[in-house]
Amino acid sequence: MKKIYTLSLLILASAASTLSAQNEPDSIRTNRIREVIMVSSRAPKQISDIPGTVWILTDKELQTQIRGGAGLKEVLGNLIPGFDFGNQGRTNYAQNMRGRNVLVMINGISMNSTRATSRQFDAIDPFNIDRIEVLSGASSIYGGDSTGGIINIITKKPKSEQLAFETSVGLKSGFRSDDLDKRIAQSAEGGNDKVKFRLGAAFTQNEGAFDANGDQVIIDVKQSDFQYNRSIDLLGGVSAKLASDQDLNIDLQYYNSKVRNKKWLSFGNDFIGYTTKDPDLINVLSGADSDVVPRTERFMANLQYQARNIWGGQNLLVQAYGRREEIDFGASFAEIPKPPAGIVLPLFLSSARGNTNTYGTKIVLNKKWNSFNFTYGIDGDLESFTGDQAIFNPAVSADSGGLINHTDAFVGRYPDTKTGTLAGFIQADWNITGKLTLSGGIRQQFINVKLDDFVGFKEQVYMHFGYGTSADVVKGGKNNYDVTLLNASLLYKFTSAWQTWFNFSQGFAVPDAAKSYGFGKYQLVSDRWNLLNSINISEQPLSGIKTNQGEIGFRHNKTSGSGLYAQGSVFYAVSNKTLKIDNASFTVSLLDQKLRNYGFEGALGYRFSQGPEFGGNILLMDSETETVDKGWQNQSVYTTNPSKFMIYAGWNARPFSLRLQMQNSMNYTDLANLRITGYTLFDLVGDVKLNKGTINFGVQNIFNRQYTTIWGQRSEFFYGAPEKAFAYQGRGTTVSVGYTITY
Repeated sequence: MKKIYTLSLLILASAASTLSAQNEPDSIRTNRIREVIMVSSRAPKQISDIPGTVWILTDKELQTQIRGGAGLKEVLGNLIPGFDFGNQGRTNYAQNMRGRNVLVMINGISMNSTRATSRQFDAIDPFNIDRIEVLSGASSIYGGDSTGGIINIITKKPKSEQLAFETSVGLKSGFRSDDLDKRIAQSAEGGNDKVKFRLGAAFTQNEGAFDANGDQVIIDVKQSDFQYNRSIDLLGGVSAKLASDQDLNIDLQYYNSKVRNKKWLSFGNDFIGYTTKDPDLINVLSGADSDVVPRTERFMANLQYQARNIWGGQNLLVQAYGRREEIDFGASFAEIPKPPAGIVLPLFLSSARGNTNTYGTKIVLNKKWNSFNFTYGIDGDLESFTGDQAIFNPAVSADSGGLINHTDAFVGRYPDTKTGTLAGFIQADWNITGKLTLSGGIRQQFINVKLDDFVGFKEQVYMHFGYGTSADVVKGGKNNYDVTLLNASLLYKFTSAWQTWFNFSQGFAVPDAAKSYGFGKYQLVSDRWNLLNSINISEQPLSGIKTNQGEIGFRHNKTSGSGLYAQGSVFYAVSNKTLKIDNASFTVSLLDQKLRNYGFEGALGYRFSQGPEFGGNILLMDSETETVDKGWQNQSVYTTNPSKFMIYAGWNARPFSLRLQMQNSMNYTDLANLRITGYTLFDLVGDVKLNKGTINFGVQNIFNRQYTTIWGQRSEFFYGAPEKAFAYQGRGTTVSVGYTITY
């Protein structure tokens, strides 16, 4: 870890030296950076006024990567230094920021849920994204789940007063049989100076994926991937100017991403490939027919009202929203620990499913007064979650090796959960001088988590297979959290382009209640399962995880489209608890052990107005938990990812652009000596600008590197043998081409 601090201090010293040498005239100093974002303080703010590490992904940056063949999670991992590399599957499990949970939002609406299903990015087609705002590190501004950072996806809004269209099509293939992904998207917008509208529709259909050896990537039966997936994203928006100082925006989204019944993972007749751990008998085969297939279906509505210069010169933002989400997983072997003596279960497959409903409102007021700026408001939301499990007929599944799965019954997988949140906050900025700004804030958050009574999942399965006819319930109950979160910062502006800062912020996360409760120790007496003891929310309430973070950083922002860009920060974050995952029952618990993450996150680049561009970003980080006997030890690979970096070189000009980039994930070994092996990949993306439209192209994994994704390696630790069934491989070389035109 000494190398991290040495590199960080050298970069900071170099930056400070450069800053002190700056001597810009007043005319340049007053040329403020005009890029304005919301994610840092809940009110519009210029980047140069933000005492923290922020990143902006523009539509052009995002679309160049996406149309070049990368997925949304992969793009975010490449372009956001503190965010872990993403895999090519559906899950973003443990894809953290600075080693901690990340809060993902769309237009300020949280995609995180009480039941952490890790599908936050299986939520929108990039065609409908305008930009992405990112705040690295723990944040008290938004409350729960933002212990590692915030990613706010901003959707496209209607802008044109004339009827305008955008059409985008694309293909991606590794030139294998049954290997062709297709996408098509269309938008229309228009209106007048009072009312504007936009409607965007994006459709994708994927076939198989193949690794560098030419073998089909084994389908991720646990978390599922995007092979043979079909998705549609419909996003409609209306913007109305009610008066010169009042605006109303309404967004409606329907998103459906679903695997087609075409191919699935076969374990051979009677699951012999699974029972004998023979990899030759485990293959992706045609003939899949399952009653429940992996899917994410979401409907979301968002209303925003803005009024300026009211109530003594204040600006008001009112937001009301609703989100309904249904998530299904694929057919896989259920996580049932070893049954008690005398109980013999057949090998069977099952699929989990969960439904989440969220409704909420946010009210934010902002007031500037002389050298002070105040932002304050309230947040409130209600969320309900239900989760069950489809039990497939063992004989039908076994005869087909797992390809054909017909539902015999649904049993409860998790207790029904209801969560209510109410919070108030205030932020204040004091411009002490024209260059020095002191900021601080407080958020008071009340969280109520309520669980229904629940019969243990294992016991429900036993009863389904004829062992017992009734069972005691694990008592439900509720737990309240009353959390105070603080933040404070000091920002110094050397020039209009260069800033440095120190900040302190607290973050808070509530453990996954559905995975923490609703199970216990049972004993079968006659035909009834008697509860001997249990883990229940009333008697053993879990505390939340509170994180304290300190950060020292610097930033140089371009005041035009060309020049030097640099940003970096040294951070140290520590929390009072460590999350532990039981990889047999997949329950979670909290250990009274401190967890800390510390390191350096940064990016550096230079771009000419026409011609060469080069740069890169890096995350060097240690993640450690404090053990009783050995002191600070590396955190478990179940929740922590390796350090990483990305570098690129390219050419950007009016006729065409070209960019070669390399991503490198380093090795990581935890306190149990489990190891994630790093890898290096090269990608090429570019475009050719025509008189009408743009041709995009890309080559992913240029050198056809054979590697196991980080999730694939972690999956082996979770699920064990046979390795072939769970070691999710990376895709080999693929080529993408597309065409986009606006008219």
